[in-house]
Amino acid sequence: MARSYTRSYRISDFTFHGVFLLPLVLLTLQFSSQLANCGTIVKYLPGFQGALPFLLETGYIGVGENDDVQTFYYFIESENNPKVDPLILWLTGGPGCSAFSGLVFEIGPLMFRNEEYNGSLPNLYLKPHSWTKVSNIIFVDLPVLTGFSYARTDSAAQRSDWLLVNQTHQFLRKWLIEHPKFLSHEVYIGGDSYSGIPIPAVVQEISQGNEEGVQPWVNLQGYLLGNPVTTRKEKNYAIPFAHGMALISDELYHSLQENCKGDYINVDTENVLCSRDIASYNEATKGLNSAHTLDPLCEFITLPKPRKVSWRRALTEKNDPRNFLASPLTLPPLSCRSYPYFLCTYWANDDSVRDALNIRKGSIGEWHRCTWNIPHKMEIYNSFEYHVNLSRKGYRSLIYSGDHDLTVPFLSTQAWIRSLNYSIVEDWRQWHTNGQVAGYTRTYSNRMTFATVKGGGHTAPEFKPEECFAMYTRWISKRPL
Repeated sequence: MARSYTRSYRISDFTFHGVFLLPLVLLTLQFSSQLANCGTIVKYLPGFQGALPFLLETGYIGVGENDDVQTFYYFIESENNPKVDPLILWLTGGPGCSAFSGLVFEIGPLMFRNEEYNGSLPNLYLKPHSWTKVSNIIFVDLPVLTGFSYARTDSAAQRSDWLLVNQTHQFLRKWLIEHPKFLSHEVYIGGDSYSGIPIPAVVQEISQGNEEGVQPWVNLQGYLLGNPVTTRKEKNYAIPFAHGMALISDELYHSLQENCKGDYINVDTENVLCSRDIASYNEATKGLNSAHTLDPLCEFITLPKPRKVSWRRALTEKNDPRNFLASPLTLPPLSCRSYPYFLCTYWANDDSVRDALNIRKGSIGEWHRCTWNIPHKMEIYNSFEYHVNLSRKGYRSLIYSGDHDLTVPFLSTQAWIRSLNYSIVEDWRQWHTNGQVAGYTRTYSNRMTFATVKGGGHTAPEFKPEECFAMYTRWISKRPL
């Protein structure tokens, strides 16, 4: 069933409902004169040598009642032909991971030099496989209190799936009003991980707004999702994935199938045999990095235990280094893939960086890559119905999975795509980069393309940037993978 909530399509007056009031220190009037929505071109960034070789704009867009949610964004113009290249709005997962994480660790033009932190500002350099080489991208800090976005009132600080959907929709239309030269551009909504929950609903809301005459009209063409949470039953496919990857024995797998009947999430406490098998599975897979089964699970110099909060961006309760907030006492080894996560925290909390990005003084305290500790009401339990609706409307979609991701296994994504019951237009085949197999792909009559990224994890561009860039470039230009 579709959700029920108060709908209002007046751009200046979207209506919200929430249940959790997060205590805030009320913001003073020191920056009240700055609240006009506007963006600023950033020509230099601390830590990067010389002028930026691409156009970066940062700014705030007010959304919600009385614009009480001030949404921060990074906009990067296409390095190819910004006048005609598509416009992508990108949400990083979480919920609550900053758009900057997607910019530097996944699809943007910058990355951190992996150098041991010595107290000085971490260094940035150009990423060769940025998706901004072929498209204009808005990286958006949503939901509220993500990255540099902030709330002007306690009530505006509430976070939920439907608030995220509504505010993203409102943000896009208001951003287009302020950037009229992009009004005619093809628009796609993209994201990964937990974004698989809100983005299909965002696309549906934008589509419905267009149909109802909401202005400005959005030239919406489709959406793309990487390693997306969809049914919230992904763990049911983690066990078959683990068996296929030789992480558990045949005997344990068959016992799990027999005793748990395919449901490894809602285990009846009285089902002793299933509970026993689940415990054996957990024992067999402990110590693995669920984001990428071939990557080491990095231990930390000090050992404060990570908080266990369901459905984080890594979507795991294991000792994933990405679940730690940055502190000089919790640095992983330099060889860890997660080490730059800490560098970005030191970088973003530097006063010179905040000045360069035009962050409003007093708007937030410490910046975190992901705000795990803020409650988020999960109202959309399953986003499958929105894929159904969008398929009927004929929107293009690209769904891709790193094939070594145990957190959201490609098997779970294949299962819900198969459940859409659309005929196959082009059957399972290899796709290539540099003469090598980069993954496998299949296309459907609902204009949906599914692709695996060979050797990719959660999320795929972090592990295989060159391959993901090739995949994206072909798809966005409407060419076969």
